[in-house]
Amino acid sequence: MYLYNVQRENDMTKTIAAIHDLSCFGRCALTVVIPVLSAMGYQVIPLPTAVLSTHTGEGYTNFTFLDLTDEMKKITAHWADMNLSFDAIYSGFIGNGVQADIIIDFIRQFKTKDTLVLVDPVLGDDGVPYATITEEIRNKMKELTRQADIITPNITEASFLLDMPVTDPSEMVYRLAETTRKVVLTGVHIDDCIGTVSYERETDKEPAFFLQKRIDKSYPGTGDIFASVLLGKLMSGLTLNEAAGFASDFISEVIKDTAQYDFPERYGVLIEKNLYKLIKDIKL
Repeated sequence: MYLYNVQRENDMTKTIAAIHDLSCFGRCALTVVIPVLSAMGYQVIPLPTAVLSTHTGEGYTNFTFLDLTDEMKKITAHWADMNLSFDAIYSGFIGNGVQADIIIDFIRQFKTKDTLVLVDPVLGDDGVPYATITEEIRNKMKELTRQADIITPNITEASFLLDMPVTDPSEMVYRLAETTRKVVLTGVHIDDCIGTVSYERETDKEPAFFLQKRIDKSYPGTGDIFASVLLGKLMSGLTLNEAAGFASDFISEVIKDTAQYDFPERYGVLIEKNLYKLIKDIKL
């Protein structure tokens, strides 16, 4: 306890509680969240929701799934005893509805006036829910997003949160912003482009669009990387639109680089060889 407080008094490194699953293979969740945010100069403190042998997306069946609900409660209690504090709280995949309640309690317990809360509502993609997503998880995720300062759903997840079909992206972000003041919508397809739409209820007159030429590839984990870069840039002082623009450009570059190589898309993008693009702008 004493040593930790001494370290924090002299260590200006900002801390992020990352509440995500650990999918061992497939470059997503904590296996990309930790290196991306570490490269951007932050201390990432993981709170795993589950351990999976692979991600749950297309291309993998019979994956293992270890639910860590009970362990989450123990870890949170220990952190409370240690008087830990966080500059940001960042959540993603949940394994059941109880975990959403744990995260909501976590936010209420650890959030201060200066803590940024980002919820990436991991529910599905391409119009369908992920393999582990139940109606209970979907409903609980709606409650969780209401605790956030910013949410980063893809277009499918936005549809699930709003209980409406995919429609005009501007209309969707307006509706999402009724309960969460900052929204970044990803996976938006317009003609031959794909990109993101950002909107901050209190300052923006209309949404901002960041579009890139679409590449005919579908890699898991790109949403996790995007949200991580977005969070890192927000914590460095950028506005929502500036951060969304940077994150959009970065993930587009990573996808373009990965697409040059011939390996299964389910392996994820080559984040390892692209981290230098984040490190070069960091002043430690």
